[in-house]
Amino acid sequence: MTTSIREMLRANCQCDDVAKCILGLKTLDMEAYKFLLANGPMTAENLGEFLNRERSTAYRSLQNLISCGLVYRETKTIDIGGYFYEYVAVDPIKVKEMIQENIDKWYEKVTVLVANIDKELLAE
Repeated sequence: MTTSIREMLRANCQCDDVAKCILGLKTLDMEAYKFLLANGPMTAENLGEFLNRERSTAYRSLQNLISCGLVYRETKTIDIGGYFYEYVAVDPIKVKEMIQENIDKWYEKVTVLVANIDKELLAE
């Protein structure tokens, strides 16, 4: 993964790289999202098995995905009592919209900062 915008512009970036950068995700988070997208809803334990990771590692990845809006959690009831959670990946079209919104907000913010950079540099 690149460490700066300049490097990103020169590198051969993939869609995953952009999504990870814009949404603040890790490689495992993207793997988990893609796996849920391809295989449908599942528990953290099942996801961990498929990713060859501990349930707790899969759960942390799911929490990252929930916090940025790529996954949501559904409560499922058990007939004999109790419940469990299944995690569902959101549609890739929604992900694309979220990434674009973040880029647009970032661009607006940076544009304002750049417009004043000469004044700020001279003031210090």
